Amino acid sequence: MATLYQNKGHWLLTVQYKGRRLTRSLRTKDKKVAKQLKPYVESQLILELTGLKKTTPALAFPVLSDRFLKASNKRAKSTQDLYEYVLKSYISGKPLPTNPNSRAIFVRTINACWNWGLKQGLIDRAYKLNGDTNGEPRQRVFTKSELDLMFNEIQDGDFNSFVKFAYYTGARSGEIRNIQPDNLTERSLVAFGKTGRRIIKISTQAGTIIANQSPLWSYSKDYVSHHFKIEVRKLGIKDARFHDLRRTFGLNLIKQGMSIYKVSKLLGHKSVRTTEQHYAPLLTVEIEEFTL
Repeated sequence: MATLYQNKGHWLLTVQYKGRRLTRSLRTKDKKVAKQLKPYVESQLILELTGLKKTTPALAFPVLSDRFLKASNKRAKSTQDLYEYVLKSYISGKPLPTNPNSRAIFVRTINACWNWGLKQGLIDRAYKLNGDTNGEPRQRVFTKSELDLMFNEIQDGDFNSFVKFAYYTGARSGEIRNIQPDNLTERSLVAFGKTGRRIIKISTQAGTIIANQSPLWSYSKDYVSHHFKIEVRKLGIKDARFHDLRRTFGLNLIKQGMSIYKVSKLLGHKSVRTTEQHYAPLLTVEIEEFTL
């Protein structure tokens, strides 16, 4: 008989067989996650109770995650920071996020750690989480009036220029927060970001902004994210994120008739398929009225 119960907020599973009992912590405070793990842990405990499998000193997940985080020095700092945040939160027993995109990131990261442990021979069983690992693509774009409001009303002059430059290039925040003058020409910028090294085209509008910007910006990721939200809230623009400027850039170019292949190149996507996946849902609502 298997029983699922809580102790000090954490879920545990106990299995009883012929007078013997084994109990194991599921290392979570999330009931849904505990129910997903129950059949896997139960089967392991039954095998141990019946003698079909000897108990082996498998690594506890906190130890496994610590080794996982220290295993690679090739990860981008942003990726490493994300992994550390997710695994620390999960180990502490906090429930998984309710937001579909955030939850997908947590599931994907936790399962990556389990998979790594299997490949390294550190564990013989991975208690991976079920669920979506992709999340729902964000579809927020800015209207022309919202863009005009930002460009005209953000009072911090340097940050105003930064917002405009981000929109006119479609660049990611990480690619333009700390531009090195040696990487900048009149028509292009060599940037290093999410996808590694890439060339960003400097349009006439973007070129005008950066020609008048001295010194160049030196912002942290958190500063850009938080300061942008503060500025747009003052203007009454809701549900806005800095990355939405990039999405708006791509959509507006497509709506003007630029081929999706060219837009994909400007955005630095690895393939046109990635661009289509991001913009197809947005473009559906832009199709003109028709009658059958």
